[in-house]
Amino acid sequence: MTLIKICGLTRMADIVAVNHSLPDYIGFVFAESRRQVDCDTAAELREKLDNRIQSVGVFADHSPDYIAKLFDRGVIDIAQLHGDEDANYIENLRSLCSCQIIKALRIDAQLPSFPLGADYLLFDSGGGSGKTFDWRILRGDKAPYFLAGGLNETNVTDAIRLLRPYCVDVSSGVETNGVKDYQKIDRLVRLVRENF
Repeated sequence: MTLIKICGLTRMADIVAVNHSLPDYIGFVFAESRRQVDCDTAAELREKLDNRIQSVGVFADHSPDYIAKLFDRGVIDIAQLHGDEDANYIENLRSLCSCQIIKALRIDAQLPSFPLGADYLLFDSGGGSGKTFDWRILRGDKAPYFLAGGLNETNVTDAIRLLRPYCVDVSSGVETNGVKDYQKIDRLVRLVRENF
């Protein structure tokens, strides 16, 4: 079964929405972004999050100590790395905390090389662009991965049928005018759960 992640939560209204729809994961963005949240805001939101949903912190070249502190505070369960983090960085982070690690990779015309040590890979068109890439590049890849980049309720079914990813990761695809849309979140979660 393909799982679902709703990324880029910033408001208590977003927490209310996901607590109703119950995706498998949500994301708090600590990297520079219009969806960026600080530690205290993320902690307040996490406190109200349904405990059946795992929280993912999105980072880009942050200090491993910073990530470990968020994990120790119970703000995040998983670290998603979007910078230039290499195998040594991942090993260092593992020495500081027991969080799972997702390493995000930008897809261009072909699969990039990736560092060893992450629990999952995430394939994206890059930097929260909200654009898809040529999914055929990933056909035949059996390793569990997160698929991101331009997914929404009009194309997520095709993506899952073609690739069977471990998880689909959606942010702008469940927004209206740059804000998380309760109805779009609900429809997307239902669509994936009812069909896959």
